[in-house]
Amino acid sequence: MRSPGAKRVEVSLGTPDKLQAQILAQSKIDAHRAALLAARPRVEKTWARRLTPGLHDGPDGGRIFATDRELHYLDASGVPVRTEPNGGPAFQIVGSAPLTVRSLAEAFIEADFGDGRGERRTPPTKNSDDALFQTYLDHGGKKKTGVHGHYRREAESTWALFKRLTDNKQLKNCTRDDGRKLVAHFQAEGLKSATIQKKITWLNAACNLAISEGRLNSINPFSSIAPAANDESERLPLDDADMMKCNRNLDKLSASDQLLFRLLATTGMRLSEAFQIDDEEPKEKGHRFVIIGKKTKQSKRRVPFPASVLPYLPKSIKGPLFAGSAPAASKRLNRFLRDIGIADPNKVVHSLRHRAQDRLRAAGCSQDIREGLLGHDKVTVGEGYGKGFPVTMLKEWIDRIGF
Repeated sequence: MRSPGAKRVEVSLGTPDKLQAQILAQSKIDAHRAALLAARPRVEKTWARRLTPGLHDGPDGGRIFATDRELHYLDASGVPVRTEPNGGPAFQIVGSAPLTVRSLAEAFIEADFGDGRGERRTPPTKNSDDALFQTYLDHGGKKKTGVHGHYRREAESTWALFKRLTDNKQLKNCTRDDGRKLVAHFQAEGLKSATIQKKITWLNAACNLAISEGRLNSINPFSSIAPAANDESERLPLDDADMMKCNRNLDKLSASDQLLFRLLATTGMRLSEAFQIDDEEPKEKGHRFVIIGKKTKQSKRRVPFPASVLPYLPKSIKGPLFAGSAPAASKRLNRFLRDIGIADPNKVVHSLRHRAQDRLRAAGCSQDIREGLLGHDKVTVGEGYGKGFPVTMLKEWIDRIGF
């Protein structure tokens, strides 16, 4: 457990019996959840006083007697003249957890700013533009089968934000300056340019679909508005000392995550590529290998399993090698790195890929073989010819990355 403002705590329950352990753990879990709830940033009503309670000098030689909620004005002879409120209602952020843009926004969304009956901001009125956007969500996307899951929720929230920023202005009347309001909003939140482009892509694609179908006869307000900026964080490779820490603490991960970490470290493959593995190819001269990088031409390649990983693999892969999702695994593995003392924010699970690149380069591996193992950064003329390097040659070099 990790309570707000504290280090991770591991407590032995003193029993090998699972049912007994669950009973013993419940009170600790309840206390932990209560601490999380108490620390969560939230907006609470308060009263902001103009004057502290007591006597104060007033106008024209008079005095002011202040209570917690009222100001009593007295003339020079001490006779009450009038009474006014001592301040007024105000709001304050409480909670010990670190404030983020998201947590602050959630606190304000949950707050009651009305008369105590839970008033909320009225959502923008729906119009014909919502029908256009709904058509894209239902029938658009890369495969023209609609946008689903997390991506759909992200698209819907971005669309709702744009409507608020433009006061529900219709798309036919919007210009790129209206679209740039969305960019400015995201930049004020501190989002990276790549993230901004990703969010705007949903609205850009929806408008392009509407224009192509003749349902929108205007310019696309989201076309070419996201500024290209080289603001991505520089990822650093894990060094030998970091890998020693990982080795010593690998048993803190589940068996599946241990295999995932070993595979990423010894092959340099992307996390998303590891989650693509659901079968393996027939052995080539006795070597087991998989085909990954199915997303683009330049990333598709054959990757032999390193010798250091083979003992941890199933005898044959018939179905997904890893359950769950890559984003969830990324959070777990990055948390693992922080927990074992690798605190540099530029060292993340993707740093294993940078380490593999450096290890191959230091071993004298040529660039074309490195690209054959790790994937090309860009499409080259020769990529479409042949099957690539023999698995035996790739196996020789991939074993040099090591763990």
